[in-house]
Amino acid sequence: MLFLNSIFAQADVPLISDPAQTAVQIGQTVAQRAWLNMPTLILASVVLIILAISSSIAHYLTHKASHSLNPALVQRFVLRLWAWWLMFAILIAGLFLNRVGTIVLFGLVSFWAFREFITMTPTRRGDHRALFWSLVVFTPLQYVLIGLSDSGLQYWNGKTIDFYGIYSIMIPVYASLFIPARIAMAGDHKRFLERSAQIQAGLLICVYCLSFAPALLDLHLFESNGKKWGGSNAGLLFFFVLISQVSDVFQWIWSRMGRRNEIAKEVSSSRTWDGFLGGALSTGIVGAMLYWVTPFTPWEAAFMSIVVASLGFAGGMTMSAIKRDRGVHDYGTLVMGHAGVLDRIDTLCFSAPIFYHLTRFFFT
Repeated sequence: MLFLNSIFAQADVPLISDPAQTAVQIGQTVAQRAWLNMPTLILASVVLIILAISSSIAHYLTHKASHSLNPALVQRFVLRLWAWWLMFAILIAGLFLNRVGTIVLFGLVSFWAFREFITMTPTRRGDHRALFWSLVVFTPLQYVLIGLSDSGLQYWNGKTIDFYGIYSIMIPVYASLFIPARIAMAGDHKRFLERSAQIQAGLLICVYCLSFAPALLDLHLFESNGKKWGGSNAGLLFFFVLISQVSDVFQWIWSRMGRRNEIAKEVSSSRTWDGFLGGALSTGIVGAMLYWVTPFTPWEAAFMSIVVASLGFAGGMTMSAIKRDRGVHDYGTLVMGHAGVLDRIDTLCFSAPIFYHLTRFFFT
């Protein structure tokens, strides 16, 4: 019993003397540290069932000859559904590969998205070294620092290294200063400011912002009443990704049902005030219904979901403006005939740092 008490003392578990209490305490400790707990698995199963039902509906609509259905609209729904299946598979694969696997997969997605962004923007020979540093050094380094944030590494004086203080400023400060300096050293001054800003913007949006999604895995979370949260951080990450995608669906539906009050027609004719307001409120309702997989109360989950929907909408508008400026329709081909990976994660890129910092500020 003294041996068990010493183990629990090292694990920050109250000392206990009754064997029955010992068993209960072990079960509670394992549950608190579970990577994929039951609520997370239930939520993943529900999403899988919804996707399967949607696929059956898409199959039926594809093979149904009806003049009341727009074939182009059905085809777009099918292609978007395939994109959701791919995103769901990537996310689930990452979650089942545990924390390191999730971080690695998000790093690969960032690399892919950044590559799409750079491919779309014009570059010159003088930019190649700066692009090499951005893709091969700064992108993986950002995720390596996030991966080390829960390692407990210490300085020579015994003080634990605060990796958050490093990865939260590494790209917006050091990389943003290094890139224009490296381009200037190449000796090519034509459109220097534009070329530097393009690489900086791609690195900031595709790598830095998205990296805060897997950073959620390392937060030590508490409920708003001060009680330590015993849930799964992987479930919180799944909640965030799901809400960002749900907001896209609701905004698309409400924009079709509304009165077509476009916000900026020249930027995106499909994004309307009806879609924004209706989508944000609908996403808030869904978020409140899924509060049980988060450390939030229903009202807090609704508020966080509305924030994700609002920032996701801003991200979609911003990325649409960049595409219009470049004269392209999509960033790439994630699914044959339907956009690229950056088209699917623009909501994640813009909402991830806000969701992370609100969670970190109020629930840690």
